[in-house]
Amino acid sequence: MPLSTITDPADPLAMGPSFAVSLGDPAGIGPEIVAKSWVMREALGLPPFFAVGDAASLRAVWPGPVQTVGTPEDAAAVFDSALPCLQVADAGEITPGTPSVDGARTAFQALEVAVGLARSGSAAGIVTAPVGKEQLYGVGFTHPGQTEFIAERCGVSPHNAVMMLAGPSLKVVPITIHIPLSAVPSALTIDLIRARAITTAKGLQRNFGIGRPRLVVAGLNPHAGEGGALGREEIDIIRPAVESLQAEGYDITGPLAADTLFHSRARETYDAALCMYHDQALIPIKTLNFDEGVNITLGLPIVRTSPDHGTAFGIAGRDSANPGAMMAAIKMAAEAARARLTHGC
Repeated sequence: MPLSTITDPADPLAMGPSFAVSLGDPAGIGPEIVAKSWVMREALGLPPFFAVGDAASLRAVWPGPVQTVGTPEDAAAVFDSALPCLQVADAGEITPGTPSVDGARTAFQALEVAVGLARSGSAAGIVTAPVGKEQLYGVGFTHPGQTEFIAERCGVSPHNAVMMLAGPSLKVVPITIHIPLSAVPSALTIDLIRARAITTAKGLQRNFGIGRPRLVVAGLNPHAGEGGALGREEIDIIRPAVESLQAEGYDITGPLAADTLFHSRARETYDAALCMYHDQALIPIKTLNFDEGVNITLGLPIVRTSPDHGTAFGIAGRDSANPGAMMAAIKMAAEAARARLTHGC
């Protein structure tokens, strides 16, 4: 369903603050896709937003109007005529495609500022452009990713901040994320699966307005273990977690064989699929919705989304980056904020 424009007086976001979009690594494609999203703001009904980072990174890849602003309120005033940028630091000399320590430091500061604005209510939510983790680690960033950093700043434990990848035809949640495949079986526990499932169900209600979410859980092993012949994780861990949630009234099924979970007819039977490891979740979503996939963090007191792709240093500065996922992330942030306001949560 298309977003109503932000000037619609019936829209609960109409008089609220703008969205903060951290530019990510200034040498990546973040500045380009944010600028292209601003160009498409009217055609797609995007809500007002402002960039957070170094305005020079926008000007390095885009000839359009950029206006440096000092406050979110200033940003809202110029959004119709220029892309507002809340300047947080000077990234130094910016060469698209060539990351630097100064650029990573700017990305870190932009993320910190954007989170603070959302927590204070000065921004309606945050959208985070991609960062280069290798560069961030060199400037003191100690978290596995932006999701974990944002969760900590919001006072939310890692188990209760859930990464959902969402597209037009599929929503998936990886139970385990950035760990080696060999470590997945020992990382799976009944409590972890329950925590992820409960946060997912509540997140679907809060951010998508789904009254009674339908969840499905993938098995870890081929054919969901074939009754223990191909592994006991389904018997000892996954099924007990699912059954305990069913007993509490959740609409959840599984474990089911992952190889038949993502075709079109199967997807009609659930609202989100919980997967046991990173690639089990991300391969189907990126196959089906590569240019529209959005990373939305569930379980936070603020709205946070991100395009489901990386910095793409190899194409930065070539005017070839597809802004589809960034535009989808901005739209989804507005939809989530609108759902929270509409349902009072």
